[in-house]
Formats: sequence, structure tokens, C-alpha cells
Amino acid sequence: MNGRLILTAAAALLSLHDGGAWAASDANALYQTHCASCHGADRLGGAGPALLPGNLERLRRPDALKTISDGRMATQMPAFSAKLSADEIKQLAELIYTPPPVTPVWGLEQIRASRIEHVKPGSLPDKPVFDADPLNLFVVVELGDHHATIFDGDKLEPITRFPTRYALHGGPKFSPDGRYVYFASRDGWIAKYDIWNLKLVAEVRAGINARNLAVSSDGRFAMVANYLPHTLVVLDTRDLSPVKVIDVKDENGKSSRVSAVYDAGPRKSFVAALKDIPEVWELTYDEHAAPVFNGLVHDYKMAEGLAVPGPFPVRRIMLEDYLDDFFFDAGYDNMIGSSREGRSQVVNLNVRRKIADIDLPGMPHLGSGITWEYQGHPVMATPNLKEGEVTVIDMKTWKTVKHIKTLGPGFFMRSHENTPYAWVDVFNGSKDRDVIQIIDKQKLEVVAQLRPSPGKVAAHTEFTRDGKYALVSIWEMDGELVIYDARTLKVVKRIPMKKPSGKYNVYNKITRSAGTSH
Repeated sequence: MNGRLILTAAAALLSLHDGGAWAASDANALYQTHCASCHGADRLGGAGPALLPGNLERLRRPDALKTISDGRMATQMPAFSAKLSADEIKQLAELIYTPPPVTPVWGLEQIRASRIEHVKPGSLPDKPVFDADPLNLFVVVELGDHHATIFDGDKLEPITRFPTRYALHGGPKFSPDGRYVYFASRDGWIAKYDIWNLKLVAEVRAGINARNLAVSSDGRFAMVANYLPHTLVVLDTRDLSPVKVIDVKDENGKSSRVSAVYDAGPRKSFVAALKDIPEVWELTYDEHAAPVFNGLVHDYKMAEGLAVPGPFPVRRIMLEDYLDDFFFDAGYDNMIGSSREGRSQVVNLNVRRKIADIDLPGMPHLGSGITWEYQGHPVMATPNLKEGEVTVIDMKTWKTVKHIKTLGPGFFMRSHENTPYAWVDVFNGSKDRDVIQIIDKQKLEVVAQLRPSPGKVAAHTEFTRDGKYALVSIWEMDGELVIYDARTLKVVKRIPMKKPSGKYNVYNKITRSAGTSH
């Protein structure tokens, strides 16, 4: 099975006392009979997704019971209510939320063996097969039935729609010219899609539970952040072949999950935040970069001390606290990070230490932060996952400019250089989740409220290349894209879709627009 570690039935039994082992054995027997052919004998996935606790964070247990019983519409997942009793379905649900007794292995050998080449590199035409501006396209992720749509931002209509792996995560990333888009699934599958030719090019499984991926500013490499195993994986973007697997550990050998990895283009490096050790890693892909040394070296020019071996040597930045989420300034000299306890700090990547604390209460969603100019200063604004507010920070003084009160906790915030407004949702609220609030970027106050589809969750605004239109997702199975005139705030079109989550404009992403995430 593509070189993956296959757990034996005996190893899959849970170490439970009294009658528990029998129950575990029964559940495993049920699993091997009804589930293993699609999800793998080891629960690491196959035609269906991996069924491990970390991979099922988006699927609540009641929903898992319902999925096993009734199946999942528009997928290959069948209904088992006619074959299994309610107790047997419950046993299966308990099994898939139980960690395996043996930690699965997923290293260079397994990654290489998993690679699927759909199209030979260099065999497709070097021009688009459609009549549309290739830089004003959107990639729309539809979580409802695991598809993606290529959407024309000028005609405001779909060009094509194609299936994706289960539970895409972390946002797709583009090649520097916008031709290719790379997807990461929760199961660690990385896919390369040729937008110009509307074809899937290659796939590889870089991990068992992945967080996100980043693509280098020169387009040569992709780096994948994994929760399981605790690795960073470097891929050659030409064919998604693995280049290097980096075990993520501190200097004492403590292992860590990777919260996220981003490309710091001006620095020619990747920057990774770690979940379980208070460090940030910078890994250069610049072939002419200075060597990296651990500890103090009197004179590296005299070869005093051993440099960290490359490629992608790890430069460690030691911190006082963990960083779960972060945001870069325009020059990528500073990163603003927040911890799970709600403490926030500014880390300078040049001097490699904290330079300021920031007043960001609750749980800011820095990965959705945006910037603009306010009274001659660059400011950063971030929604908050726990508090009903948007916080605006002066990026020169690192002082709070304003806490803008909102209807409830949000998740996504977006803007564009050509609009005076920032759009923020109430995605994490207990009510008003159907509202998008409009913030005037110079008044720093909410000036309008939109209900794109009353009673249905509205989230994740994204703008066309010129900022003329704003696209809002209705986050429901019977969802849609609601397209607004960004100046008048009037609806101009609705496009039905299956739970559209993120929409990613090619031009805004590759030019690192201040109004969107990178």
C-alpha cells in the first residue's frame, strides 16, 4: 500500500482492561470488514480519508455517527444503517477517535512511494486553454462535497469544477506566475493543479495529518507543516518529489507538531511556528545565504564551529512562549505572534528575539490579519476568535490604535488597496453569523452591516484583482457565492455552491496584497 506502515490486527487492539479488550477487538473486526478497503487497514487512509483523531477535528462525534449510519452525500461513503446495529456503529465511531497504539511511520520512503504523476512535467501547453484573464481567476474551495471551482473574476462565472482530496486545509498556494495552485488536505495529500490547462498534474502524501503548505517565492519548493508525524517536508514543485524530511525537535530532543509554515519571500526563506516547543524556525532556500550556526561562534569566516548542514538549515529563534499563529509585516523583518493563552508578541527575525509585547486580548486570528495606511502609519488589523472586536495595531510603535467592537467573534477579515472598507464576519459568534460587517479603514468604525443570505452563515470575503467586486461565501451545503459591488455594497450576482469556504484570487495572492492573507 504505497510503502505505508501497515498495522496488524493484533497491534490495532486497544489496551483496555476488563471487557474493554473484547470490545476493541470487535470494533477492529468491524472496521477491517466494512471500512479498511477504503480507509486503509491502518486507518491512515486510502480512497477515503484517514480515520485518526487528529484528522477528524472537523467531524464531531454525533456527525461521525450520522455519517457511518447514513453515508455522506456526493461522496463514495455509503450508509451502513442497514448492515450494522446502532451499537456496532457506536463502536466504530469510538474506534476512529482512539489513537492507534503504535505511532505510524511516514518518512521519505513512504512519501516517495505515495507520489502519483497524472501528467508528465513539461507536456502541457504554456498558455491558458480558456479566454479569461489568468490573473483575475479565483480558486474556490467547496468543502461540502470536496471540490474546487476555477472562477472567472471578470465574467463572474465558473470555468471548471473538479474533485479534491478530503478536507483541504490551510488555504491553497500559487506558483509565482499564477499558473499552478497547490492544495494541502488534512490527510497530508499535496496536489499540484495546472490552472492554465485545467488539469491535475501530480499528488503526493507528505504526512498523515498536515496543517498547511507554503511555496517558495522562486517557485522551486513547497514546504509542508505536519502534526503527524512531527515533520517539515520539502517538495520539488516540478513533480512533487520529496527533497528533504526535517524532524522537528528542540535541542534536547523534544518533539513538536508544526502549527504553520509560511514563505517569507523577501528573505528567501520559510518560517515555521511550532506547537509544542517555544521556538520559531527560519529555513533558507537561498543558495547564497550565510551559514547557520547553533550557539556563539567567534569567527565563522575562520571555520570556527560547525554550520548546520543544509539544504534548508534550521535557524532557531528561542522564545519565552509558544506561537500558534502569526503575521508578517510588509518587509518580513518582524512577525507578530499569538499564543494559545492569548499572549501576543513581536519577534524581529533579524536579531532573532522578541522586541515588543502587543495588546491583543482573547484569541486573535493573525493568519487572517490585513494591513493598510492610517494617518501616515502602517497598521495591522485582526479579527478575534473569542471576542467581539477587531484590534488595530500601529506597526511602527506596536501600540493599540483601537479596539473596534463587532457583533461577535469573527474568523476572516479582508480588504483591498482600492477600497476604503474592510470586511469582517461573525463566523465564531453565537448569533448574527449571517452578518458581514463593513469597517471604514480611516474612521476605524463599523459603517454598514450586510446579510448576504439571512439565516445562513456568511464568511470569508475576497476581492477581484481590481477590487471592484467582493465575493462572500455562504457556508452551507446549499450555499452560494454572493457577489457585491465593493463601492455601492449592492449584490450583483449569486452563484450556487456546496459549502464554499475560501476563495483565493490569483493576482491578490501572488502580489501579496495587503488586504488578504498570504
